[in-house]
Amino acid sequence: MNDEASKTDAELAHDVEPKALTPEARRALAEAEARRVKYLEKEASAPKEIGGRGGKEPGRYGDWEVKGLASDF
Repeated sequence: MNDEASKTDAELAHDVEPKALTPEARRALAEAEARRVKYLEKEASAPKEIGGRGGKEPGRYGDWEVKGLASDF
């Protein structure tokens, strides 16, 4: 009996070799990693907020939620 039928797509994906990346794709991934590192360095160097609201940035996500009440911008 073949056990392949009981595997999910994610499990089958581990059995396949990864696709070879083009030079453009490798360059794009390297640029994205460089941007990520630069952003994390900038974020770490920013002063820490004391007594802030916490959570995700409301300006980015479009609303401000405090104690279950939301106000939209």
